[in-house]
Amino acid sequence: MPALELRPNCELCDRDLAPMSFEARICSNECTFCADCADHTLHNVCPNCGGELVRRPIRPMNEYRPGEGLRLNPAGIVRRHVKYSPDEVAALVARLREIPADQR
Repeated sequence: MPALELRPNCELCDRDLAPMSFEARICSNECTFCADCADHTLHNVCPNCGGELVRRPIRPMNEYRPGEGLRLNPAGIVRRHVKYSPDEVAALVARLREIPADQR
């Protein structure tokens, strides 16, 4: 099974997110956002799929198990951006933000 991609940027504001960042948030599709955008703009609603945004796990730097670790499974380098307009993002967030993630 492939490891998480660990995307390098917030897909909304384009802020850099290091692989070891506690500020990265992801949905189940690995869409990636900074904590500020996730909490204050998106209200923990992924603008791409409507899913929940949670803190991205930290991949250990070292190989504690064979074939594991950030050195062997490096972070992604392709920067991504939301394909929807700010108005489309706002409309989806407004529609879903009050609905618990498990009921969306």
